[in-house]
Amino acid sequence: MTTSNHNRVPANEVIYKRLTDIFRNIFEDSSLSLNPETSESDIPGWDSFSNVTLVAAMEKEFSIRFRTAELQSMHNVGSFVDLIRAKLQESPDVHSSRS
Repeated sequence: MTTSNHNRVPANEVIYKRLTDIFRNIFEDSSLSLNPETSESDIPGWDSFSNVTLVAAMEKEFSIRFRTAELQSMHNVGSFVDLIRAKLQESPDVHSSRS
């Protein structure tokens, strides 16, 4: 019998809150506000170097791993949220209690 992780996956709002904390920390801007369309062109300093830092922070925060091919399709924050949510749904060890 297979059990579903659906009930253990954090809501999108929780994912956005955790991502906002990551972005604010990395870009040292406590006023940053994220939405699905937020992209590199919206945040000064979001370049390939900071993107590597963002990805590492997301992997650590959500206890997941991204594949290179997956990252190539990430064009905005909404793409990251969708991928994080998918990773958490497939992961047997979902850590959704952090806030």
